[in-house]
Amino acid sequence: MIESLLVANRGEIARRIIRTARRLGIRAIAVHSEVDAGLPFVLEADEAVCVGPANPAQSYRNAEAVLDAARSTGAQAIHPGYGFLSENAGFARTVEAGGLVWVGPGADAITAMGDKINARNLMAKAGVPVAPGTTEPAADLDAAVAAAAEIGYPVMVKAAAGGGGMGMGVATDEAGLRSEYDKVRSFAERMFGDGSVLIERYFPRVRHVEVQILGLADGRVVALGERECSVQRRNQKLVEESPSPAVSPELRERFLAAAVRAGEAVNYRNAGTVECLLDPATQEFFFLEMNTRLQVEHPVTELVYGVDLVEEQLRVASGLAPTFDPDALAPRGHAIELRINAEDPKRFLPGPGVIRTWVEPAGAGVRVDSGYVEGNTVTPFYDSLMAKLIVSGATRAEAIERARAAVAGFEIAGPKCNLPFFAELLENEEFLSGDYDTGIVGRMR
Repeated sequence: MIESLLVANRGEIARRIIRTARRLGIRAIAVHSEVDAGLPFVLEADEAVCVGPANPAQSYRNAEAVLDAARSTGAQAIHPGYGFLSENAGFARTVEAGGLVWVGPGADAITAMGDKINARNLMAKAGVPVAPGTTEPAADLDAAVAAAAEIGYPVMVKAAAGGGGMGMGVATDEAGLRSEYDKVRSFAERMFGDGSVLIERYFPRVRHVEVQILGLADGRVVALGERECSVQRRNQKLVEESPSPAVSPELRERFLAAAVRAGEAVNYRNAGTVECLLDPATQEFFFLEMNTRLQVEHPVTELVYGVDLVEEQLRVASGLAPTFDPDALAPRGHAIELRINAEDPKRFLPGPGVIRTWVEPAGAGVRVDSGYVEGNTVTPFYDSLMAKLIVSGATRAEAIERARAAVAGFEIAGPKCNLPFFAELLENEEFLSGDYDTGIVGRMR
């Protein structure tokens, strides 16, 4: 096992990685921006290095500063968490070229899955279902119009280099396509440095279901069940649960087999997620994208499968066998994650501020992965995620009941907070039935 680990991230995920590292006797090193110096993840690390000002481009995304921190502290490995440098293939290559261990998939896998069109084509070749769409970027507006006419409206206009729900638009006709194409292309150029756009069939009623995979040190790829991620605002997730209430045993078998094929197609190592769209009417599913990193929602898989995914990541990176039997994976019970964000519960607009009150719920089946404590400041420089409230139970009904109590017992004052939204969701008949889709939040509003 590696002996020292630099965590190239912040907030709740950095704190969560540090927790596992210290349990395993690994020296945990944090990097932080100037404004994050007083946050729990910095104070809980064995060592911490300031890598720059608040602007993430000058700190957490500053590859050279992060590498300098690793060298100066004698770190043996780097764990990127999610976001920031986690899916930067160039950074992964530089880490390994410098003699450090990269706790994540290889740079070639990151590159292969980082471009939406390339990923779609690879998956189709591997026998993974893909939605009707372009196999090459739409070179210009005329090409996009021609592709949409062949695919059939409505269509999704997507940034080929996008991710995290960003860089997407829906067009129901040619006029809408002309508008969305320009908007998505401009956004993609600005955010990702790549204005390539693809056109896919859009499904008005669809569920977002993903599969957790783990590429083991011996070359095998295993799947640790699926997660339902259909409660979303602006194409970004708010709630995840496992198992998915929409997935039958037969469908689960097909989902997991397709996800394993996806991983095998790129010789995948370490943790990753194969995201799919599920048509509830036909029970057909289609590859959406592959996230070549640890996901925000990994705790629901941990609770249902009884594994510590960060520990498994570290074991793979160290060339060690997993703690579990890959041939005996089976889910037990049900888990739900709620993303507690510093945003208003109606329009979901960010609302940073000083945390005057922070009281976390506790009890059977309740876990809180938080990035803050009372007295900290949620700044406007980063994602609005403050904590993840994860609950588990023997059944979905029990998990929901525990979630209600936990939401009621979570006290946050200062920043705006979306806890009232979750209280509403947990009484919503559509959500309670399990028969919901990605439009549920819009219907609640």
